[in-house]
Amino acid sequence: MKGDKKLPNNNAKSKSVTFEDVTKIFKEPQTGNNITAVNGVSFKLEPGELVTLLGPSGCGKSTILRMLSGFEHPTSGRIKIGDTDVTNTAPNKRDTSMVFQSYGLFPHMNVADNVGYGLKLRKNSGPEITRKVKSFLAMVGLDQMGKRSPSSLSGGQQQRVALARSLIVEPSVLLLDEPLSNLDALLREQMRVEIRRLQKSLGITAMYVTHDRVEAMSLSDRIIVMKAGSIVQIGTPSEIYRNPVDTFTAGFIGKVAFIPCEVKEIDSESDCHVSVKGKTFCTSRWSNKLKAGDKALVMARPESLSLGEPGEGIEDGVVSTNIYLGNSVESWVKTDLGNVLVQIDNPDGKRIHDEGERVSLSFDPALTKVLVDDLFHPVAN
Repeated sequence: MKGDKKLPNNNAKSKSVTFEDVTKIFKEPQTGNNITAVNGVSFKLEPGELVTLLGPSGCGKSTILRMLSGFEHPTSGRIKIGDTDVTNTAPNKRDTSMVFQSYGLFPHMNVADNVGYGLKLRKNSGPEITRKVKSFLAMVGLDQMGKRSPSSLSGGQQQRVALARSLIVEPSVLLLDEPLSNLDALLREQMRVEIRRLQKSLGITAMYVTHDRVEAMSLSDRIIVMKAGSIVQIGTPSEIYRNPVDTFTAGFIGKVAFIPCEVKEIDSESDCHVSVKGKTFCTSRWSNKLKAGDKALVMARPESLSLGEPGEGIEDGVVSTNIYLGNSVESWVKTDLGNVLVQIDNPDGKRIHDEGERVSLSFDPALTKVLVDDLFHPVAN
């Protein structure tokens, strides 16, 4: 992919997206029962922002995307693109464009005709279509493949054609429905970089749907974490990774160990003091639902944990597996807490405990957060 291609400036056309208390209820055909797919969600995308809807299958993220595109209409609530209410507007009147998981290329058209199809529907002139197709194919690194059949392209190349076809019509909002799920790991990584580059270069507003946390973390300005039709948390990737609101978000956004503790004292100004197996620790991040005396969980990411000699830390265990990744080593430790992952960064010159060796776990309180123990003691939101 050539990184020095001049990209069209689409900043002026980018618009905000607003969902106001939107609910979508489906009726199940077999039973006639109502199923709430999306439950009263409200959020706003700023112009030029890429926001990812992240959550497990069935959480409502694809339904939100389909309501924004116009393929579904809300049961209640309002959707706006810019200042225009599009709640009940037809899909072809919304100035949005979709990149699908399955590419959706026309097999009887060559690459250039696929990319220019939207412009043809908009009655653009032939010379204008030719000029723009050439520009956008160059943008996605396919400038020599306009006459090729889609079936002759690799999966990554087909996805680039689909991306160019969606971008060429210069929509106010770009919608991406798990567009990388059919690609292998290396191609997914490459396409994440390209999507981010193109979206930022064009300044286009974009909504991305995925259940892959790595995609969400690497692509997004902000992430909307969803569960069972509702929004759990909205924030930047860093905010959600370091400061999740609950154990669901903590576990969904990244690898984590949950260490049982008891809240001893909360200083409303700065600190939460907790006891873990008789040892007291202080952290600056904690759930505002906690109070002194509560049973809780210390959220410890792999990079916040370290290994030492048995008896030195808060939990002993046995190293079960070491995975060498070049710039880090992942050590899996079997403990009474379960299998805990410890990340050892820049491992050259550091002690790497052998598989089968007894060790103890410690954590850096500055890199943790204390959460409500809702894994076993659910609380009302």
